[in-house]
Amino acid sequence: VKWKGKDLFDLVCRTLGLRETWFFGLQYTIKDTVAWLKMDKKVLDHDVPTEEPVTFHFLAKFYPENAEEELVQEITQHLFFLQVKKQILDEKIYCPPEASVLLASYAVQAKYGDYDPNVHKRGFLAQEELLPKRVINLYQMTPEMWEERITAWYAEHRGRARDEAEMEYLKIAQDLEMYGVNYFAIRNKKGTELLLGVDALGLHIYDPDNRLTPKISFPWNEIRNISYSDKEFTIKPLDKKIDVFKFNSSKLRVNKLILQLCIGNHDLFMRRRKADSLEVQQMKAQAREEKARKQMERQRLAREKQMREEAERTRDELERRLMQLKEEATMANEALMRSEETADLLAEKAQITEEEAKLLAQKAAEAEQEMQRIKATAIRTEEEKRLMEQKVLEAEMLALKMAEESERRAKEADQLKQDLQEARESERRAKQKLLEITSKSSYTSMNSSTTALPTDLPSFNLINESLSFDFKDTDMKRLSMEIEKEKVEYMEKSKHLQEQLNELKTEIEALKLKERETALDILHNENASRGNSKHNTIKKVSEASSLYLA
Repeated sequence: VKWKGKDLFDLVCRTLGLRETWFFGLQYTIKDTVAWLKMDKKVLDHDVPTEEPVTFHFLAKFYPENAEEELVQEITQHLFFLQVKKQILDEKIYCPPEASVLLASYAVQAKYGDYDPNVHKRGFLAQEELLPKRVINLYQMTPEMWEERITAWYAEHRGRARDEAEMEYLKIAQDLEMYGVNYFAIRNKKGTELLLGVDALGLHIYDPDNRLTPKISFPWNEIRNISYSDKEFTIKPLDKKIDVFKFNSSKLRVNKLILQLCIGNHDLFMRRRKADSLEVQQMKAQAREEKARKQMERQRLAREKQMREEAERTRDELERRLMQLKEEATMANEALMRSEETADLLAEKAQITEEEAKLLAQKAAEAEQEMQRIKATAIRTEEEKRLMEQKVLEAEMLALKMAEESERRAKEADQLKQDLQEARESERRAKQKLLEITSKSSYTSMNSSTTALPTDLPSFNLINESLSFDFKDTDMKRLSMEIEKEKVEYMEKSKHLQEQLNELKTEIEALKLKERETALDILHNENASRGNSKHNTIKKVSEASSLYLA
């Protein structure tokens, strides 16, 4: 009960491990009005709701100009990511459809890690809230069609860690016109209803029907003094030739909140343009060390993954080679069996031919004997002699014919012996090749067994009703050139991103239901067609404001 706001706030920050506390605060609602817990006032002395428990919301109260440069701790980035994502999905920040899809893809990368088609199959985003309902209703597209387009961009974010994906989300979101703007209903001196927007860049006056494009802008570096008395606010420009701008708000509590936001945003505006404090330097050094450590860890994991994949590829290649060698061995074995069968057939045929040759030689010898016998027993008579001579001639011709046949058979037998010898030589070579293949197979199997996968891979205190906050002690003018340079550099970086967004916008334009366009959709399209962005719009309006007020 004795705790001050700072005690409770510090406890929350310690619990979260948060050191960049200047962006955040504890918010509560009283009589439909938002209020923030004051650090130097007892918690129970605030006009907090009487019911128990008293509910506070830990939220970002002030937003950075450039999230990538200003948000140091990963927890700070994560808290901003969660808050901005909720504001976009709840349509408290207007986001065009094409940018909504790109932001959704980074939100998916932050949650699921790298895209894997074997894991992240069709329908895996069915239960996720990724797009504002306004965007879904604006197009004739099924959830599957939205998922397909989100996944196509999600697949391109491979290699980004969660913190990197969340930072990319914030870098895109911070260029949205309503990002980081607190809106308040006000009236000017004529009683015209207007909206006051307070953000990191300055104060902006809007038409109630157009929260995207301010009518008048007052950048912090062009404001000399902000003050209010009762319900009237006064903005005094740095240029004393320009008249002051006065407006009225609805409630004293709202006035206090506006002044708090002005003071806090202006303090941060000035802090950004000064050298970092020792605490911030220390945090940035720790953040760099942590980032380097995580980068080394990611590289180590990437190397292990690559080694694992290479080992798997090597194993698959060895298994494929082993199968190929087995097939070759089977084919060689079949060829050997065929060679053995051929050799057996040739040997049998050679034996038969040899026996035939012997038989013919025997018959030739018998014919020779018969011829000799006929000669010895020749008849003396001429007729018998003639007949004998004829028989002798026939016997000689038969013997000659038998000799020729015997010689032919002998040559055929020699040829068959030669074929048998060649067949046996072929059989010997086939056996030798089989032995070689068998030895290769055993060597390959030993290799595949040794190439196994590694198992270890892996406030302002308000006292009275007339207060002011004076900025004149700071040399604002010298900041103008620096701010403009920062804006130009940032716009150059976003050209590629804009090309991507335009490509998707063209792709889904044909499916748009024009009759469902909201007033903000129409205003955004008009700004886009004129080539107006958040930064150059504020610059133009600021210049026009000076002329108008003068």
